[in-house]
Amino acid sequence: MKLLLDQGTPRSSAIFLRQAGFDAVHTGEIGMAESEDEEILRRALAENRVVITLDADFHARLALSQAHKPSVIRVRIEGLRAEQFSELVQNVIPQCEDDLNVGAMISVNDFQIRVRHLPIV
Repeated sequence: MKLLLDQGTPRSSAIFLRQAGFDAVHTGEIGMAESEDEEILRRALAENRVVITLDADFHARLALSQAHKPSVIRVRIEGLRAEQFSELVQNVIPQCEDDLNVGAMISVNDFQIRVRHLPIV
């Protein structure tokens, strides 16, 4: 699966995810460290990537736009180190892979994974 990690996520998580077999890039690695959310969403859509973020704004933007893609995983657990963060993502993706492939907003916290299919109407 192709992933685009947002600026707030640990940058070296992309390295751990690549080592685990994912096509993962971090916005800081591709010159998008200062990019607006809309630009990140456009890039993810163009490259068929899932956005991984700590930022709630991505879900709000997708809901308002009634877009079908890209899928976004919002991690609602702060303070994770890069290895922990990448392990969390590696655990979530297999559980939600079908949802991510068709378009979904996924929220992950300490207790649950919440999936909402796109578009939000």
